[in-house]
Amino acid sequence: MALTDQMERQGNWLFKYRGILPLLFFVFGLYIFLKNEANPSEWIVEQTIYEHTYEFICLIISLLGFFIRVYTVGFTPPNTSGRNTERQVADILNTKGIYSVMRNPLYVGNFFMWLGIAMLTGDAWFTFSFILLYFLYYERIIFTEEQFLKEKFGDIYLNWAAKTPVVIPNFKNFVKSEHKFNWKKVLRQEKNGLCAVFIIFGFFDIIGEQVKVLPEYNVVLLASGALSIIIYCVLKFLKYQTKLLQDPA
Repeated sequence: MALTDQMERQGNWLFKYRGILPLLFFVFGLYIFLKNEANPSEWIVEQTIYEHTYEFICLIISLLGFFIRVYTVGFTPPNTSGRNTERQVADILNTKGIYSVMRNPLYVGNFFMWLGIAMLTGDAWFTFSFILLYFLYYERIIFTEEQFLKEKFGDIYLNWAAKTPVVIPNFKNFVKSEHKFNWKKVLRQEKNGLCAVFIIFGFFDIIGEQVKVLPEYNVVLLASGALSIIIYCVLKFLKYQTKLLQDPA
């Protein structure tokens, strides 16, 4: 099998299960986190005044990734930049807005969301390993997606790809989006991400403090997690029980 065919086959498989495989990373990261919590000498900020500050820095990095996703999804038309897993979907090619400065903003957003969690473990080697594995993981997915887009849009895609970086933004290329920001689409699609970030950080905080003799819970973080769950439930209700989040016909 040619290398390109092999990468495309692997990319299709990873694309289909891209929402499940990161859970393995989460489980291993939780183990590293608990190990450092139980052995404060292995992590320089553990049980210091900087511990909660470090947690908030990690949270800010994850939220940066979330807001990159929000900005991306908000300015894109239907059937693009979605959460589909069974097959590639693209009715049109996004080339303006954030897509004029980089070709894969959603994956950049995902990277920062998971990077904050990786850093939360307090283990430099784990964080470095995550960055390397993330690159290898999404390299194949991006390759597969670009094969699909090249076949569907031809020269339009090739001309756009020739001047637009894969993930490192070139802000000189920015072209304003033709679409208005769609809050309804964002609330429908991205409520899961916001809730997941706060639940994961809150879960790490609760579990981490359980292994200590004198636990000191991050009250602000836990309250934010509880609020995010309430927001998620409200948006879930509005999505399936009302028409408030539906786009106009």
